Amino acid sequence: MRRQYHLTQVELAEKSGVGLRFIRELEQGKPTLRLDKVNQILNLFGYEVGAVPMTKTDE
Repeated sequence: MRRQYHLTQVELAEKSGVGLRFIRELEQGKPTLRLDKVNQILNLFGYEVGAVPMTKTDE
């Protein structure tokens, strides 16, 4: 999304209020990231990550 909005990593970090290192780790696919910081970035684009209830399937 960053590229679709023509933002550099530095610009995204500044606009979202997270560090440049966090942006780089996110884009490189680091397996563990702070959800609150991910949401800071996603909020710029109108999204957020959160818990979604699992649906039970009857067997």
